Formats: sequence, C-alpha cells, structure tokens
Amino acid sequence: MASSEPGQRELEALLQETRRFPPDPTFARTANARDPAIYEWARRDPEGYWAEQARRLAWFRPFEQVLRWEEPHAQWFLGGQLNAAYNCVDRHAEGERRNKAAIIWEGEPGDQRILTYGQLQREVARCANGLKRLGVRAGDRVTIYMGMIPQLPIAMLACARIGAVHSVVFGGFSAEALRDRINDARSEVVLTADGGWRRGSVVPLKAQVDLALEGAPSVKHVVVVRRVGEAAGARFSPGRDRDWEEWLAAESAVCDPEPMDSEAPLFILYTSGTTGKPKGIVHSTGGYLTGVETTCRLVFDLKERDVYWCAADIGWVTGHSYVVYGPLANGATVVMYEGAPDFPDRGRNWQIIERYGVNIFYTAPTAIRAHMRWGPEWPARYDLSSLRLLGSVGEPINPEAWMWYWEHIGGKRTPIVDTWWQTETGAIMIAPLPGLTETKPGSATRPLPGIEAEVVDQQGRPVPPGAGGFLVLTRPWPSMLRTIWGDDRRYRETYWSRFPGRYFTGDGARRDEDGYFWLLGRVDDVINVSGHRIGTMEVESALVDHPAVAEAAVIGRHDDLKGQAIAAFVTLKEGVAVEDGLKEALRRHVAGKIGAIARPDDVFFAAELPKTRSGKIMRRLLRDIAEGRALGDTTTLADPAVVEALKAQYQEEA
Repeated sequence: MASSEPGQRELEALLQETRRFPPDPTFARTANARDPAIYEWARRDPEGYWAEQARRLAWFRPFEQVLRWEEPHAQWFLGGQLNAAYNCVDRHAEGERRNKAAIIWEGEPGDQRILTYGQLQREVARCANGLKRLGVRAGDRVTIYMGMIPQLPIAMLACARIGAVHSVVFGGFSAEALRDRINDARSEVVLTADGGWRRGSVVPLKAQVDLALEGAPSVKHVVVVRRVGEAAGARFSPGRDRDWEEWLAAESAVCDPEPMDSEAPLFILYTSGTTGKPKGIVHSTGGYLTGVETTCRLVFDLKERDVYWCAADIGWVTGHSYVVYGPLANGATVVMYEGAPDFPDRGRNWQIIERYGVNIFYTAPTAIRAHMRWGPEWPARYDLSSLRLLGSVGEPINPEAWMWYWEHIGGKRTPIVDTWWQTETGAIMIAPLPGLTETKPGSATRPLPGIEAEVVDQQGRPVPPGAGGFLVLTRPWPSMLRTIWGDDRRYRETYWSRFPGRYFTGDGARRDEDGYFWLLGRVDDVINVSGHRIGTMEVESALVDHPAVAEAAVIGRHDDLKGQAIAAFVTLKEGVAVEDGLKEALRRHVAGKIGAIARPDDVFFAAELPKTRSGKIMRRLLRDIAEGRALGDTTTLADPAVVEALKAQYQEEA
C-alpha cells in the first residue's frame, strides 16, 4: 500500500472546480428516482430499502431474512430462491416483452443480429441443455473466452440457468493468463470462438485456448463458435473440441431454470492484485442481481422504450453488470458492438448511436479523451439527438473530459452520471441520481441510497472536508463480493484488515463541503489503464521471467488518454548488454504473458533500483520521477545517488 496520503496534487486541481449542473426540471418530472426522501429512507432503514428492491425480482421462494452480517461475511435475502437467467430472460419472454429486442448486436465488419426476448430464451435454453449434456451441473465452473458476440451473454445466462458458475476471461488476455484462471477455477468446460475482429484484424482466440490448455488438465470439453472462419486458423482436437452450432443443433429450446439459493455463487471474475496472482472475485445470485437491477434502473433511469448501450467489454465487470445482468433484469434493449471505436473510422460509435437511436450511452473516460483528441468534427457528422443520458465508468473523469462529453456528445442537454464502483462491489456505489442530483464535473457526487462511505486517514479517522484520504464503505450492501475463490484468508486480509469493520476500496478520495466524493485513483500497487486494473506485481513478474532481466519495478504514471500508463524500470542480468530492440522485446514479452493491455508504455534500464536499507524498492520515488515531481524523502535509501541518476536518465530518455 502507498505510504503517503493520496493525491495532493490532484486535490489542489479539483478544489478549483466550481461549475454546477442542477437536474433538468423536465427530466426530473419523469425520472425513476425523483423523490429525495429515498436517501433518508435507505439511511434510516437500509434493510427495508434493500428488501423492497429485491422484491422487484421474481423469487421462486421468498426470502425470510434480509441480512446476516458476520464480519466480514454477509448473507443477503436468506432462505430465498431465484434464478438469474429467469429474471433476465424468461419473465420478460413470458409477458409483453416477448417480441421486444433484448440484444441488438453489430459486428465490426458490419454484420448484425437482433435477438428478441423470446429468441434469447430459446437460445439460452438450448445452450443450457448442451452444457448439461457435457455433464455440467450446479456449482461446476465454466470458463468463457470470447469476443463481444451474442453467444457470450447466451453462454453466461445458460450457466446461470442450470446453476453453473461462469468465469468470463477477457478476450485480450494471453494464453498464460487464461490458463491461470482456468486452473484456479478448475473448469472442465471452456466456451470460446475461433477468433474475433479488432480493427480489421483477427484475434486468434481458439489458438490461445489451445496454448492455455497445454497446462490445464481439468478441461475435458471445448466448444467453439465459428465467428471468423478459415482466417482464424483454428484447429479442432478430436474428442475434446466441438463446433457450437453442431453442439446445439439437436438440443431442445425448453430447459427449466434451476431454483438457486440467494447466496449461491453466480460467477467468478478475476481481477488484478498486488501479489501477482489474480483474485477470483465471487458474486452471489440474489444480492448481486438486486444490486445491478436497482442501480441500472435508478442511475440510468431506464424506461421501457429506451435503447441502452454500455460500450464496455463483457470480459470486465462493467460488461457483466451493465451489458448483461443489470439491463436485462430490467427488460431493456441492449446494444452490443464487437469492435473498436475507431474502425473503420473514428465515427463508429456515433454512427451506431445514430443507427439504432441509442438513448443511454455508458463509456470510459479513456474513450472520451480519445474522442477529444480526434476532434468534435467526428460526432458532429452524426445525429445524436436520441441521447438523453450519458454515463462514465472505469476511472475518475477529469473535468475537461466531462465538459467535452456534455457539450459535444450530449448537446449541452443530457445529464451525465459519473459512476464509481469496482469488480468487488458488483454494482455502482457512488453516482448521481439524474433526476435528483446536482452534478459537478469530475465528481461522482454521493453514495447511492443504501450505500454508506467515508474518507479516512492512515489511522482510519474521518478526514475533514477537502482533505484527501482513503475511501472506505462502512456497511454491507447486497452486491458485495462474498469471498475470493479458494482463498478466504486473502479476502479478509485484502479488504477488511486495513480498517477493521470497514471495506477498504484501495482508492483515494476526498469529500467536499457538500458531501460529494472526488475519486483520485488507486493508492495501492494496482495501475488503472484505460479503466482496466493491472497489478504491478503481475507486470514485474512477467518482466523478470525474461532471461535478460534480473529485477524490475513497475509503476503507473499519469497519461492524458489512458488515465495511467505503465512505466517499467528494469535491471538486466550480469553480462547482458542493452541492445537495440531489447525494450520492444520486453514489451512484447509482457503482452505475451499477460495480454496487450499490460504492455509497458515505457521501459527504462537501470544499473540499480532505489531501495531502502532493508532492500525494499521505493516505488514512490519512481512515481515521482515518472510524474516529473520533486523527489520525496530519500533519507531511508541505501544509496540516495541511485535515484538521482535514475531521474537524470529518465529526463533524458522521456
């Protein structure tokens, strides 16, 4: 963990922000949340509030107790039984939404597919029956490694239908990262595609699966969607691999949903940690679904006729919660897009919004900053008048990006909901309610009803308004993680040991005089690159795995586009010379070990790294160097000259 209070420079900049945007009266009159008493109700009776939200779901057996809290483990809606797939699909397909579009999908090459709720119900049932024929039962883990194609949510919902626990792995992760996640979950089935499209090139997903399975003995079956065809170069292993369409050809479109206990695991999603080994975050069925249904309805103000587009990849938690489970639990029409926002040109996002009449658009500050750099002339070419609400997710949004988003995408008329939450929280924790909350560019505003948060110092004491500190959540909430898969001790130590009785988010924040929260990013050794969390230890381990590297230290530096960029300081082994191409070789090596998202932006070779007398690398000083700040205290260094030499080298090479 960082040893100093987070974000003083960021604090000083944010304190200067004075712009305010009250709710539009016309929007507020019909907003799903328009009575400010909702905050007081949830504060006064949080269990009653969450019970009321949970009852909006369809339960096969009603719950008998709202919450059992035995720190640090929460159980929500005890005794209740429900099924996530039934709530997201069947209850809509069996009613007036049967012929309503559930998913509008567009592939990067331009192919399209629309699935109504009735069609989605049949596809999910067929896939569920196929999984059962492979021997998958409730509680078994299924790994899914696909691009953004309709079969991905179908596979997730099929797992949920029979009570299997899905583990979706982002399609940009390497074979080694995939292998680690398969082995940790001990999956026997992998669902994948031959490949996917990204900026006109083929992403060879099946080839990565084949490499991963060379060291994953638990896997017995692989099912492959033929997305790309021959260009993917996919090979099939007889007896293990199956073609998706052939696999499901004879399956019935009827499959009764399995009644699941509210606390039954719904999915595992791996997130980066500071120890190098990814953490398998476990989410339950009833609590998670309550959290995402509620927040999707209130924060995004979903209406029956809305076309909703969250531009996140389903391989990350935002895609789980706000592409699949949250909007589908609300019976919404969801847009899915396979490819990049700048292919075939930089107007692709705005073209999609115009084509489908998107009303709600949710994306990351990284994407907004990229569009800023490309210029307002791109969105100006398209009719964006259908938009009525914009959202931001993944990292703190700087006020300049917020204002550009509001002006050039929202036409100076749409509310912006800047949301803070995590893989671990499952659902949005801090965000404006668009019909109630006055917004401030750069602030996620207030905790949502039913959520309690504080900003504290190193000793866990609340800090005064305007001061920086550590963000903690002070009471349990339904969508909270239940544990780390197979490692409950790590769950306790990571989230509950720093400030006993309170959940430690790992993020820095300040709270202003109005009670609004301003997020400052990570305070531990996790780098937030384009909204994706990359553990510094993961990258360091990958670098040291290279035969030329003796030691490595990795930090995140500020980047105008990505939020943070990865900078690596590397010491080579004795006798290894710095040669042309070595930097790029190390960058490729990391990408191969973890995935392209973890490729270092900068690699600096150092004869020595700055260390304390006890041998600890002072990453804080490396951050000071990379950010161009005055060096902090160097009195504890074994050799203060090391950091001065590194600073001079960095300034020369940067």
